[in-house]
Amino acid sequence: RWEPVTDEFEDITYHRGTDVGAVRIAFDRPEVRNAFRPETVDELYTALDHAKRQTDIGCILLTGNGPSPKDGGWAFCSGGDQRIRGEAGYEYEDGEASETPQADGDSEEQSSSGRASERSPRAEAVDSEAPRASENASGEGSDPRATTDAESQNAPRLHVLEVQRLIRHVPKPVVAVVPGWAVGGGHSLHVVCDMTLASEEHAKFLQTDPDVASFDAGFGSAYLARQVGHKKAREVFFLGKTYSAAEAVEMGMANEAVPHEDLEETALEWAEAVLSKSPMAVRMLKYAFNMDSDGLVGQQVFAGEATRLGYMTEEAREGRQAFNEGREPDFDEYDWYY
Repeated sequence: RWEPVTDEFEDITYHRGTDVGAVRIAFDRPEVRNAFRPETVDELYTALDHAKRQTDIGCILLTGNGPSPKDGGWAFCSGGDQRIRGEAGYEYEDGEASETPQADGDSEEQSSSGRASERSPRAEAVDSEAPRASENASGEGSDPRATTDAESQNAPRLHVLEVQRLIRHVPKPVVAVVPGWAVGGGHSLHVVCDMTLASEEHAKFLQTDPDVASFDAGFGSAYLARQVGHKKAREVFFLGKTYSAAEAVEMGMANEAVPHEDLEETALEWAEAVLSKSPMAVRMLKYAFNMDSDGLVGQQVFAGEATRLGYMTEEAREGRQAFNEGREPDFDEYDWYY
């Protein structure tokens, strides 16, 4: 059912459906319960951004590979790898960010059939980067968008929060497929996804942030409170209880729990259900759901998509055409709908 999009990643796997317009992005560090390090997050962001821009992809499945070679346990993601947490965030282990390979040459981003090409998502990330500044002694003419040195590029930070924001803004549903433990920052990632599907036998939900003097004061906590209620959300963080898949469904933190052997197949069925809907309607509904908790940013995202829909109307075409022809627009034939 799946074919690899690339084999260049080390910490995740990235596949697309062979007969369904969905992708499967999976944490691939089962030996550490799929804990993430900066390199993991870099790859995750790159894959999500690549999937976002594929016009034949309508659903993203985010999951974790397993089981663990150590004990046979399953995990979605156990959060940040505490071994490399520094005072300012998570640090690259060797002091250098993983390099992004260049494109494979003459591959095109979109084929004539409309299907996205198999171009390296890392290569597309390179192409989208801002140009580097030209070097001169005085620094004049330098591009402020350019990365100035390796130290600033690799500075410790919580860039998993950038992944959370990307999940919110991807114009297609992102489904957390939870085969095992969702802990700490991994718990927050499932919360920020549009829907959560869990393994009946192995999925466990646990928030350990206060145990390691960390806290997700944004989507991981405040958005969780919108899902399960404030009292229950405070219980999740303040008491640090472990919840089963059934309990997560009951409190509204997950949508459905299914037998572990049916987890991947059910996830595909969900993707197929999404893909049977109107892409425009699904996109607008996701942004509408987000808008009440994303403030002015959410309003801007929704309004931007509404503007694009407006561009597709005859009325908008008349306005554009009149401007280009240097005449006054004629809107007389268009009704004032109510």
